Amino acid sequence: MSRSARRDLAMLLVGLMAGAGAAYTFSDRAAPVGGSHAAEDSHAEKAEGGHGDSHGEGAVELDDAKLAAAGIGLETAAPGTLRQTLRLNGLVQTNQEAVVQVTPRFPGIVREIRKRIGDTVQKGDVLAVIESNQSLTSYDLKAPIAGTVVDRQVALGEYASEQKPSFVVADLSTLWVDLSVYRRDFARVRVGDAVAIDPDDGAPPIVGKVSYVSPIGLADTQSALARVVIPNDGLRLRPGLFASGTITLAEQPVDLAVRLSALQSIEGRTVVFVRNGDAFEPRDVETGARDGDLAEVVFGLMPGDVYAAKNSFVVKAELAKGSASHEH
Repeated sequence: MSRSARRDLAMLLVGLMAGAGAAYTFSDRAAPVGGSHAAEDSHAEKAEGGHGDSHGEGAVELDDAKLAAAGIGLETAAPGTLRQTLRLNGLVQTNQEAVVQVTPRFPGIVREIRKRIGDTVQKGDVLAVIESNQSLTSYDLKAPIAGTVVDRQVALGEYASEQKPSFVVADLSTLWVDLSVYRRDFARVRVGDAVAIDPDDGAPPIVGKVSYVSPIGLADTQSALARVVIPNDGLRLRPGLFASGTITLAEQPVDLAVRLSALQSIEGRTVVFVRNGDAFEPRDVETGARDGDLAEVVFGLMPGDVYAAKNSFVVKAELAKGSASHEH
C-alpha cells in the first residue's frame, strides 16, 4: 500500500471514531430531558388528583356547631316582594278614648283606699270609700270601666272634692302611637294606611292603621301628627316610650331575592355564600332592585339555594384566613 493510501485510511478511521463519540454524547444528554417531562407530568397528575375529594377553591368548611357559635343564619333563595317604605318616629300614648277620670259624686273624707296605681280593675270594682260631708254616710267610689289605675290624687283621710278626679283608670288594651310626619311626606300619609310599629324590643312589629292625620302643623318641630291605633296584647307597649312606624307605599314582586345582609364584596365582585354540605362557596351574583331588606337576584343563584343570610361577613373572614394560610 502506498504512503498516500495509508494516510487516507487513517483519516477515515479517525472520522468514524469521532462520529461514534458524538452520537454517544448526544444520546446520553438527551435522555434526562425526556425523564424531566415525565416527572413534571407525574407531579401535575398528583396535583390534579389531590383535590378530587374536597370542595372547590374558595370553599369554607363550617358545620352546624360552628354556624351556631358564629350566629350565622341560613335562608333559602326564593321569590320575594320589594317594598318602598316610609319610616317615621313617634311616641306611644294612652288611647284617650279609653281613659276615664273618676270623680266623687259628693265631697267628703277618704276613709278607705282599695286600689293603687298599677292595679288592674274590673268595671264596678271599689276604688275608695268616701264619707259624704252632706249625709255623713259612706259610699263607694267605683271604677266605671275595666282597665288599669294609672293615677291617684287622694290619700287616706284626705278631703276628696267633686271638682277634682280622685283616680284615673285607663284601658291599655289599645294604644295610640303619634308619629311625626314632615312636610315632604304630607301627601304620602293617608288615613287608613297600614303601619308596622316597632317597639324596639326584638319582637315582630305590631300592625295598626292610621286613624287621624292632623290638618294643623306643629311649629316647634315643623311636622304634622299622624295617629295610629294599635292593639297592646300582653301590655307589651308602655305609654310615654318612643317607637317608630313603617308605612308601605309600594310593592314590587321579584322572581328571586336574598337578604341584603347576605351580599358581600370580594375583589370588586358581589358574592353570596351558598351552602354545599358543610361548606360555603362564594357565588358571584348580579343584583337588581333593592329595598331596605331584600335585593333582587338577576343572575347567579337558583331558587332553593341555601345561603348565609345573617352574619355572612363571618364566612368572608374565614375565607380570607384560609387564603392567607395557603399563601404561606
